[in-house]
Amino acid sequence: MSEFNHTSVLLRESIDALALLPQGTYIDCTVGGGGHSLEIAKRLNFKNPQNDKSGRLICFDKDEQALQAAREKLSAYPIIFINEDFSDIKRQALLNSINDVNGILMDLGTSSHQLDSAERGFSFHEDAALDMRMSQKGELSAYDVVNNYSEEDLIRILFHYGEEKFARGITHGIIKARKTAPVRTTGQLAEIIRNNVPLKVRREKNPCRKTFQAIRIEVNNELEALKTALPDAFDLLCGGGRLAVISFHSLEDRIVKNIFKELTTGCVCPSEFPVCVCENKPKGRLINKKPVTAGEDELRANNRSRSAKLRVIEKI
Repeated sequence: MSEFNHTSVLLRESIDALALLPQGTYIDCTVGGGGHSLEIAKRLNFKNPQNDKSGRLICFDKDEQALQAAREKLSAYPIIFINEDFSDIKRQALLNSINDVNGILMDLGTSSHQLDSAERGFSFHEDAALDMRMSQKGELSAYDVVNNYSEEDLIRILFHYGEEKFARGITHGIIKARKTAPVRTTGQLAEIIRNNVPLKVRREKNPCRKTFQAIRIEVNNELEALKTALPDAFDLLCGGGRLAVISFHSLEDRIVKNIFKELTTGCVCPSEFPVCVCENKPKGRLINKKPVTAGEDELRANNRSRSAKLRVIEKI
């Protein structure tokens, strides 16, 4: 395994947002290289592992390479590591007797390591086999999406998951190419994309990002997993516990924003009702009305932080 390099985005802001308690229980849903988890672990009291009042940290990641790197980085701490997708958080919490959680962190999207490891097939800057599976297991890969999906389904995922307005043209190029031979590599796919968008788009920016994003989301079922994980994670929190989520594109952020809105909304009766009959009460409160974004220093140091948004909710 190559060295796992990943720069944690919004590190100080997300750790501060959790309002850590030394004897609290915390979950990092996407441990990656362990950057966020290390800062959490430093602030917890692990001195009495048999004591109910000792701090606990549970780290999820479906990428075994990420989990292995985190185990090494965090070897000095008694942490529970779980090699599963965070959409399974409720079942895993039950299996590991985890409840009344004080804080949960989700750092969404791909890690720097996944993007920089050409053999993983996430990057359009390097030529490698089409893969994009974060777990490196499972039947569906980017190869399957590109070569086996119907024209209608390809247009749908490129348009909805990539917000790609040239989805039809790019899909037409993919269909035409795969009639001759399967599209096997990221380099081949990138070339098809470039050849099927307007010249002006190619000159202004790399036109591959949105298509690669869309295929990655489809392969890893990212948005559906997030829709499942957010309410389940919130349910695990104790009163005063916080859920902090870092998103990197508008589709993720919209899901987080909408679910947080539902959780912080009280009465949902029609306005013409003279009194409330729904008896719906807010379950949480927003810590920041607007998402937290990277400061100038972080933007200069890490270009990947430019699209990051941190939203935080506290359970009432």
